[in-house]
Amino acid sequence: MRCAIVHYWLLGMRGGERVVEELCRILPHPDIYTLFYDPDRVSPFLSSHSITASFLNPFRRYYRSCLPFAPLALESFDLRGYDLVVSSESGPAKGILTPSHTRHVCYCHTPMRYLWDLYPAYVREWTHSRVKRTFMAPLCNYLRLWDASSAARVDRFLANSRNVRNRIWKTYRRRSKVIHPPVAVETFYSATSDDYYLIVSELVAYKRIDDAVRCFTSTGRRLKIVGGGPEYKRLKKISGPTIEFCGRVRDSELRALYARARAVLLPGEEDFGIVPVEALASGKAVIALARGGVLETVPSCEPQAGFFYSDVGERFLEGAVRQFEKNEHLLKPTAIQECANSFSCEVFRRKMSTFLFGRQGNVEADSAWEVAGCKTH
Repeated sequence: MRCAIVHYWLLGMRGGERVVEELCRILPHPDIYTLFYDPDRVSPFLSSHSITASFLNPFRRYYRSCLPFAPLALESFDLRGYDLVVSSESGPAKGILTPSHTRHVCYCHTPMRYLWDLYPAYVREWTHSRVKRTFMAPLCNYLRLWDASSAARVDRFLANSRNVRNRIWKTYRRRSKVIHPPVAVETFYSATSDDYYLIVSELVAYKRIDDAVRCFTSTGRRLKIVGGGPEYKRLKKISGPTIEFCGRVRDSELRALYARARAVLLPGEEDFGIVPVEALASGKAVIALARGGVLETVPSCEPQAGFFYSDVGERFLEGAVRQFEKNEHLLKPTAIQECANSFSCEVFRRKMSTFLFGRQGNVEADSAWEVAGCKTH
């Protein structure tokens, strides 16, 4: 069996790239195709594989601006020689063209946010003039039409959470099976907490890091923020002396920051949220907006690990922080760590292997499953 993996871009090592790593361990000698590739920013394990980047790769520094050309670039890949293609999708990766004998499975992290549910927010973030917004409207309309139609090219969808499964149904009217993404939970550890809270996130608007910055600046609590992105300058400008921006850190530093944090904050809605699982694996509580994938991963009852608030805004976040501090002495780090075991890499590999190569994952079963019209999408 010849196998290929198509990933939207390889320009760092975040959750999507960790999924690609695990797929490389499951599939027999897979080739990798991607829109953009920077060998200096991915793991040696990934770069040891055969990686084909699209003709857009010379412009990878401006990868966000190249989105209108992504359909053309993806459709230029020649995948005729493969029996199985797995696309890793939160950009347009599923839009590849495969022959009739090739099985195409899409592991969807989320339908493209900037074209669908968060489109108005992204337009405001990217374009600050009415003229640019007018120009963006027909372009995004074209991309939405292409994205929706390209869903028909996929034989089976996998979703990384029940939250994303609902989005796939809403966006593409396709059913999907949930397999949670892998987290190397065994590499995290717990230690005595220092007096700081932690955020690990890309600094983009929809993550709502500004709610936490304002809240912790006004209350004088210590907050460390790991990550970078376009929101850095604005967040830095509104932050007080108790806010520390750590930038992008090595894996060993990140694990140490998790281990000594009082709690981990998640002020925005996540599709699945690997950060909360990493927090659990470190024996730490999660203070989060009660939306999205975090409701699937973090328990709010015994063992208590989640402190949720109902609406966006610093006032609601501060209430959840106070609730955490009232109950902090009752938390059990060892019990919290055990909650993360069901999201391990081993569990992901077992479920994915069963789906791809076991009886429930064969082509005949796929067809029967689609025809059955199961109501619980």
